[in-house]
Amino acid sequence: MKIPKDFQRGMLLSTMSTFSIGGPALYSVEVLNISDMQKVIKYCREHVLEYFVVGKGSNCLFDDNGFYGVIVHNMIDTCTYSENRVVVGAGHSFARLGVETARRGMGGLEFAAGIPGTVGGAIVMNAGAHGCSVSDMLSYVTYVTEEGELVTYHNKDLTFGYRSSSFQGMHGAVVEVAFDLITDPEACKKQQEMLRMRKNTQPCAERSSGCVFRNPPGKYAGELIEQRGLKGAKIGGACVSDIHANFIVNDGTATASDVVALIAFIKEKVKTNTGVLLEDEIRYISNI
Repeated sequence: MKIPKDFQRGMLLSTMSTFSIGGPALYSVEVLNISDMQKVIKYCREHVLEYFVVGKGSNCLFDDNGFYGVIVHNMIDTCTYSENRVVVGAGHSFARLGVETARRGMGGLEFAAGIPGTVGGAIVMNAGAHGCSVSDMLSYVTYVTEEGELVTYHNKDLTFGYRSSSFQGMHGAVVEVAFDLITDPEACKKQQEMLRMRKNTQPCAERSSGCVFRNPPGKYAGELIEQRGLKGAKIGGACVSDIHANFIVNDGTATASDVVALIAFIKEKVKTNTGVLLEDEIRYISNI
C-alpha cells in the first residue's frame, strides 16, 4: 500500500490533546480544506484504515499505546459572514467564533468563549454552557461521508440531545457549519460575565479534557463527586480538580491508564453512595 506523502508517521497524540496524554499514531494528516478531507476519508475507506477525526482534542483521552490508524487533524479554518449568518470551517476555534460573533453584535454563541474545542467538535458533542447548546443556532452542516461524498444536513434533519448528536453514530467528518444568529448589542457584555463565571469555577489553566461525566437527570455530576469527598483524589498523575469535581487534571505525568483508573474509582464511589451510575462524557480513543 502506497502511503500519501502528507501522512506523517508516529505523531504523539499527547501533542494533539488538551489533556496532553497519548501515545503515537500510526499515521496523522493535517487537512486544510474540504476537498482534501474528501480525499483522505475516501483513501482510508478504500485501504481499510481506521481513522479518527480530531480538532483540538478537547474532549478526548487518547490511549497510552497510541492509535493504530490515521488521525485526521481537521484544520479547515474558513469563516464568512452575511448579515446574521456565519458559515465556518469545522476546524475553526469554537471559542474564537464566540468572541468574533459577540464583537459583531451577533447573539447566540456567547457561551462558546472559553470552550477549548473546534466548531466541528462542538457540533458532534452538541457542546453547551449556561443553558445554551450549539444546536440552538445551527442552520446546516456540511458533512463528508465515508465514501468521500458531500452531504448537507439541515437542523431539522438531525437529532440533538444533551451532549449528543446524530454525528456520534456516523462515519465521516463535519467540514463546514452555518449558524443563524440574532442581533444583540449586549452580546459582548453577556459573554464577559460568562467568562468570569467560567474562570472562577473551572480549572481553565490546567491540562484537562473538560467535564468528564454527563450530568444525570436533575443532578450535577460535579456535586455528586464533591459530596463523596473526592476533590483532590489522585491516581498516578491524574487528579480530581479541587476547583470543579467534574474535571480530572493532568499534573504533567498522568497516563491514560491513570485517568481510566480514576474514572472507574469515581464511578464506583458515587454508585455505592447514591445509586447513580455516572456516564462518561469524555471520549476514550483506542483500537489496541
